[in-house]
Order: sequence, then C-alpha cells, then structure tokens
Amino acid sequence: MRLKCYFLSTVSSYLPGVWIASGLIIFLSLMAKDAQACYAIVAGKDATADGSVLVAHSELNKPDRCFLNFHVIPGMSHPADSRIQLQHGGSYPDVEKSYSFLWSENMGLEGSDGVMNQWGVVCVSDGTPSKETDMQKLKDMGQIEDGGIGFRLRIEVARRARTARQGVRIVADLVERFGSRHAIHFVIADAQEAWIMALPKGKQWVAQRVRDDRVVALPNVNIIQKVNPSDTSRFMVSDHLIDYAIRRGWYDPQKEDTFNYKKAYGQPKWTGWFEDEYGKDPRQFRGQWLLTGKKPDLSKEGHWPFSVSPRKKLTLEDLRQIMSDHMEGTRFDPTNGYREGSPHDLMGPRDGAICDQRNQEVGIFQLRSWMPPAVGCVYWRSTAAVCSGVLTPWYAGITDTPESYHVNPPTRKNNITPWHFDPPQSVFQYNDNKAFWIFNTLENLVDIGYRKDIDTIRSVWSSFEKEARAMQAPVEEKALELYRKNPQQAAQFLTHYCSGLALEAQEKARQWIKRLRTKHFGY
Repeated sequence: MRLKCYFLSTVSSYLPGVWIASGLIIFLSLMAKDAQACYAIVAGKDATADGSVLVAHSELNKPDRCFLNFHVIPGMSHPADSRIQLQHGGSYPDVEKSYSFLWSENMGLEGSDGVMNQWGVVCVSDGTPSKETDMQKLKDMGQIEDGGIGFRLRIEVARRARTARQGVRIVADLVERFGSRHAIHFVIADAQEAWIMALPKGKQWVAQRVRDDRVVALPNVNIIQKVNPSDTSRFMVSDHLIDYAIRRGWYDPQKEDTFNYKKAYGQPKWTGWFEDEYGKDPRQFRGQWLLTGKKPDLSKEGHWPFSVSPRKKLTLEDLRQIMSDHMEGTRFDPTNGYREGSPHDLMGPRDGAICDQRNQEVGIFQLRSWMPPAVGCVYWRSTAAVCSGVLTPWYAGITDTPESYHVNPPTRKNNITPWHFDPPQSVFQYNDNKAFWIFNTLENLVDIGYRKDIDTIRSVWSSFEKEARAMQAPVEEKALELYRKNPQQAAQFLTHYCSGLALEAQEKARQWIKRLRTKHFGY
C-alpha cells in the first residue's frame, strides 16, 4: 500500500479514469491497515542446517514518504573530545574508533533501520507497545532525560559492538542514561548467538538469549515472559526492572512467584478480528506453525512460548518461504487461490500475513563463525515484498553499494543524524534509476494480476537465487584466498561481486516491469 500512490502517479497517463478511481479506492481502503508491522525469525546455530545463526527481518511501515537508503558507513577515527549529538537534545562522548557497517537507512524515521557491521553484529527491531505511554510523566519521573534516545541505538550497536552480547550492553548503557523514546524489541545477533532485547519507554530493559537449538517468531508483540535475573547465561536485565514494575503496581511478588515481563510491562498490540476471537497474535501463530509443522492450539488460554523447536534444521530458503507467506492454503486465506485478488490487497498482518504490500525490505542475515566476518556474514536482502522480489547477497566486508541503491549526503562520513531526518525532498520523489523504486514498481505490477503473474515472477527469481547460492561457495573460496594475503583485495572482490549481482537483478526487474506494463496497459 505504501507505494500505491506513487505507482498510480507514474502510470496514470496510461490508465482509463475508471481504473484510476478503483485504484484510489483500493489505496484509501488500505490506508486503514496497520501502520507498523515488522516481523522477525531468529534461529540459533544448532537449529540451522549449516550451523549459522539466521535472522530474517521484514521492515514494514506506512510513512507519508519513504526511501530506503542502502549503503556502507566506513569505520572512522574520532578526536578525543568528539561527542554524538542526539536528535532531541542530549549528547554523549564518541568512541575513539568506530566500525564500518552496512546500513539499510529508512530515511526520516526514528526507529526503522537495519544494520550489520564488519564483525557480523546485526541489529534490527520490531515495535512492541508497552504500558508506558505518557512521555511527560516519564520525564517527570526521570525515566526520560535530555529528550531520550531512539534513532542512535541501532547505529551505536553497529559502530561499537564486536559481539551481540556487547551490543546489548551498549543499548542498555544508553537507555539507562537517556531513556528509550520507543517501546520496542531489538534483535541483536552475531555468528555465535542471538538476543531479543525488550525496551518499554523509559530506562528499563530486559534481554533474553535465543537458545542455540530453538527459533523465535517475533511479530510486534512482547514475547519475553518469565524472567530469571540470576540466570545470566539466558537473561540480562536492568537493575530496577522488577522494582519499577512493583512501584507502578504492575507486579506483586506476594501473588506471583516469577516475574513475567510481558504481563508486567506489555499490552495488546492492536484490536483485530484474530486477536478478538483467539486472544493471540496471528503472525506468531503462523510463524510457529510453519516452523514446527504443527498448528498451535488456538483454544488454549495463555501465551505461546518465547521460542520453539523447528521440525527440521532450517535453511536460508526455509526462512525465505516463511517471510513470503500469506496464510496460503489455510482456512484463514481469503484469496481462494488468488482468484479473489492479490493477498496484499485482501489481507495484512492482522490477518496473519507475514508478507505484506508495505514490506520496504526483507533481509536474511546468514552469520557463520568458521570464517572471518568479512566473508562469513552475509546480508541477503530483497527490496519490497519478497514474494515477488529477489534476495541478493551483501557481505560484511564490502566497502560500497551501487549508486542506484543509495543517496549520499555531503557529510555522510561525519554527521549522519541531521541529514537522516532532514534530507532533500528529492530523496522521496519517484526515481526509476533507483533500485528502491524499481523493485517496488515491479511488486505493484505483479499485484495487478497476482494470480496469473506470481508463479512466473517467482520462477524467474528462484532461478536467479539458485544460481547465486551455487556461486556462494566458489566466491567465498576465492575471497578467503585473497583475505589471507590482503583483506583489502578481498573487500574489493566481494564489493564488485555483490554490486554486479545486484545490478543484474535490477536490470532483470526492469525487463519484467516492461513486460508487465505492456501486458496490462498495452505499452
């Protein structure tokens, strides 16, 4: 939906007035869909076929304007007296040297970026509402200081962390200093382990480790439940997490033996038909169903577990399929085998659709510990909805992305915050030379004739991705050979390879845009 308006503006000259009117009706009806509905699947290294930690994440938003800026921020040295200035007034000392990182930058938004740094540390996030809603009250209570912090949290994980555990501590330190402006769950992972970190607004936080043999399905709901602060191998918590909940009247240790974060701090995400009927989140239901091969019991009271044991060792392709799911073939599927139209137009996250028309990006991070992070950690990424899109690889060691994937401010290397929130308006204007618009246009064209076109476009991208996976081993063998002699040469090699493959996918998308436009509009 987020791009129907842009799409209509670009093709309106080709279309009869009736089609435009009906298209606008679809657009306006979709405006009522969920404004924010990210999703993640997090698999421990013993739950995957190749021994990697796998993190899949979709970024879904409905801003008034949108552009994903996919680029590399280089590692840099900083003067001893340099400080980071926050968007809302606070500041803190910078580090002497920051790490390089791949950044999927959601321009203008405070809490919607994805990062992977040179050490293979990943940070993505899903908004998860809490009982803390009154910002003024939080300020009065000292839970928000100097305007609080939001946008910089992911960036500081990328700039400073060599491990996931260190990334959790970096977020914790900043939140305890300023207070989080958002209620959110972070996924912070490396090639050894993954953590789910929950922040209500304010200075409290809790993190739970994903067991190596388990998998987490994370929609926009609080999933951390019983917390044992003394078990430091599985939990990290703020010093006053439990005491604060007692003071607010959210937890009574006289009545409950074990502290439950979800019960104390969380509250329902939204009111939708599925949650009204079953009292549970439909995408957590669908994710756990696909992961385990067993449909969770909707009749039972209580909440589903934090993590599950998968029915088999998971692969990159398995996570891709889950992230492309629209409840196909179930009694919750309203499309009747797509005969009623595109699932993107007929359903959304409230209906259990994991893949949604507002997918700005789907990323699957493949984090492998037996190679240097520069080669062993890969960000497989699809612009727009992945059901009609393509995943291409981006290695942690690359130094740049193609010009069509990014726009760069003049001060990119020095001060990223002001430009992120106030870029030129041209950044958000349709530009058919940018990958963001190319792949979203293809998605929208597929949606017009989804039943007839989706299998064809999936076959095109399936062949493309199969070839890319077949190339992975020889490409990495060559990269490792170069890395042992000269890491910079390995970086150049991987940068050239990733850029070339991405540009090839972009050109193929252009060809299919032309074919589908001709099919639907005659030219």
